[in-house]
Amino acid sequence: MSSLAQKQVARLKRQTRVRKKITGSPARPRLNVFKSARHIYAQLIDDTTGATLASASTLAGDVAEGLSYTGNAEAAAKVGAAIAKKALEKEITAVVFDRNGFLYHGRIKALADAARENGLSF
Repeated sequence: MSSLAQKQVARLKRQTRVRKKITGSPARPRLNVFKSARHIYAQLIDDTTGATLASASTLAGDVAEGLSYTGNAEAAAKVGAAIAKKALEKEITAVVFDRNGFLYHGRIKALADAARENGLSF
């Protein structure tokens, strides 16, 4: 197995282990984060109904505007601010952070810090 495949398997194991313990509710939805090499995505998910309450990503025009590259910590911070703004519009202030098996540093940390600075608590 290649090293890339091993990294993906390890991330999926971490994701499965964490998702057993974390669930979102209507009062406190799950803030799910996914990153690829070029983009980062965030969703607020109510696990009781399986509905996505809000989402933000670097693919959205308002977030990607003014960015030279969408796969860095600066872009992740803009996504964090955007998801916090959308959550506050829906009167959601508390969330459960789901890093989706990714290590908590770099872009994931930048997104989480920006979401906290813009009014979300987790």
